[in-house]
Amino acid sequence: MAKYIFKPTDLKEMKDSYDLVIIGSGGTGMVAALQAKELGLSPVILEKMDKMGGNTNRASSGMNAAETDFQLQHHIVDSFEDFYQETLKGGGGLNNKEMLNYFTSHGALAIDWLADRGIELNDITITGGMKIKRTHRPASKAAIGGYLVTELLKQVEKEEIPLFAKVKVDKLIADGDMVTGLDVQLPNNETKEISAKAVILATGGFGANKELLKKYRPDLDGYDTTNQAGATGDGIKLATEIGAGLVDMDQVQVHPTVQQDTGHAYLIGEATRGEGAILVNAKGERFVNELDTRKNVTNAINELPEKSAYLIYDSGIRENVPAINFYDHIGLVEHGDSLADLAANIDVDPETLQATVASWNEAVTSGQDSAFGRDSGMDQTIDHGGYEAIHIAPAVHYTMGGLKIDAKTHVLTESDQPIAGLFAGGEVAGGLHGNNRIGGNSIAETVVFGRQTGQQAYKYLANLK
Repeated sequence: MAKYIFKPTDLKEMKDSYDLVIIGSGGTGMVAALQAKELGLSPVILEKMDKMGGNTNRASSGMNAAETDFQLQHHIVDSFEDFYQETLKGGGGLNNKEMLNYFTSHGALAIDWLADRGIELNDITITGGMKIKRTHRPASKAAIGGYLVTELLKQVEKEEIPLFAKVKVDKLIADGDMVTGLDVQLPNNETKEISAKAVILATGGFGANKELLKKYRPDLDGYDTTNQAGATGDGIKLATEIGAGLVDMDQVQVHPTVQQDTGHAYLIGEATRGEGAILVNAKGERFVNELDTRKNVTNAINELPEKSAYLIYDSGIRENVPAINFYDHIGLVEHGDSLADLAANIDVDPETLQATVASWNEAVTSGQDSAFGRDSGMDQTIDHGGYEAIHIAPAVHYTMGGLKIDAKTHVLTESDQPIAGLFAGGEVAGGLHGNNRIGGNSIAETVVFGRQTGQQAYKYLANLK
């Protein structure tokens, strides 16, 4: 099947005035635009990069939601309350509870909304920090990000929503505490002023902005990042210049399993562990509950002398994680016909690795991991042949902090006053995740709060008339 190629709107079609401008073409921005269009608005999307989709392209595991029809089809009975409590616990209790309540109770609606548009996430897996399978992904088990970006772009094209690429927003224009427009830089370096009655910031986080990371988390200076080059916190700068407040800016998530030996950082998605992979140290021993929160797994790896580890799995687990085909294709995977072969290839003691895997297989069979208390992602033993390993170490992955918003996605000042006409959703906004984001919650956030920004912008504009 021919690969879908999206063509951005010709710049000659850019107008001087729009009712709603959305900055950023990742999951949040495209969902916001589609929701707004369905409500009768005429939104436009501005993207500074030449590639659409932002960091959403890099998401791998899936989209968390509770009480979905797809869960029931898999005989999984879940609850909003459990989803809320596990996310609150995962975030160290620092989550904005109003936002969290909206998020956990609107995930199933977001899954349905996608399905109504032909974007079905009907396979279910699990990620670290969750006790139940609520991570939704396509039936193909493909990485969620690329799938979602492609399907949303098709919808944007179908709905004839203008999406301009290589257009950078330099400044938001406000009249008092009300947004009235923005200044943009075009690809030919010309500047243009656009008037807008409402603006949605969907610009993502600042995981690729070394200066901001150094300012708020100097201890992470020098860490590699899993973020695409455009994740530089633009929305944070734009909004704070007109009085927006910030929250949790020092809360930066380091992802524990990132392959960094090739000069590039490749995130090895949590689904690999969710389907049954284990982590071993340089001696070939397990050292952590692999599906503990990202924060705890990262800390455990950083406490090892080598500050890195190996993911160990077999052909049975690989079948359920198609992303491994890509990792293998680009040379990130070590192979062994037997565990002893694999041990030799990764320079760990064969007897230790064999004993570690045998002990793990017993834990899976008995359903009891007495060594580290793991109680999820234990459906598969590692004894199907085709043994493989991926060398990993932690890297900067996600910024939990960002603009201060409420559950209705209004951007707030430091004193909690809404800036009229300004909305934000996704990674540019802080507060939802507390001090640690659970895997699968970022894609859920883009859809849940992308829809909310579109709905609230519609309400705001309706009240202006």
